[in-house]
Amino acid sequence: MGNIADDPRLVYAPQTAEGGAEPRVIDLSLAGKGNYSAQRSALVELVWFVLEACVINNKLLPFSFLRVALLRLFGARIGSGCRFVHPLRVKAPWNLEVGDKCWFGVDVWIYNQAPIRIGSNVCISQGTFLTAGSHDMSTTMDLHVAPIVIEDGVWITSKCVVQMGVTIGRSAVVTPLSVVHRSLEAGGVYGGNPCRFLRKRFLP
Repeated sequence: MGNIADDPRLVYAPQTAEGGAEPRVIDLSLAGKGNYSAQRSALVELVWFVLEACVINNKLLPFSFLRVALLRLFGARIGSGCRFVHPLRVKAPWNLEVGDKCWFGVDVWIYNQAPIRIGSNVCISQGTFLTAGSHDMSTTMDLHVAPIVIEDGVWITSKCVVQMGVTIGRSAVVTPLSVVHRSLEAGGVYGGNPCRFLRKRFLP
């Protein structure tokens, strides 16, 4: 394995006036897809892009059945009794699994380059962002993806961010504006950036 300093994607700025080296800069034009693999053809992705913009993310269409039907048509597995009445974004419906009786708020963004599995009786409130991918910030800026699992009974409140590779345990609650960067155990209330345990959800 070569030295990081020899990687051609790392560009070095001139030395500072004091003789020290400026921080490295990564050439983004050379960044790769990492472990990401497209599951559908470019044509399918294009058709979905148009339908997502015109129907799924359309504030003038408060019809849950229509969103559910289109998501299923493109490969999503969605249970019964789910509420998709609000506009939202789904990058890859073929990477989405949702259980029964789930609620999705306004402007939820499911950026699922890798599978996102959501259990039953889950509430994902307005403005929440679920992202199954990120970039390698220390060396190459290559894309890396990992699944997200949200277990039964979870409530992710408004404007939260859930990052790749995370599992949120059964009946956990994530309070507003929190950033979930690691897995959370079942039954707790969590909040903050980074997200931390606050208390048990169900008191004895």
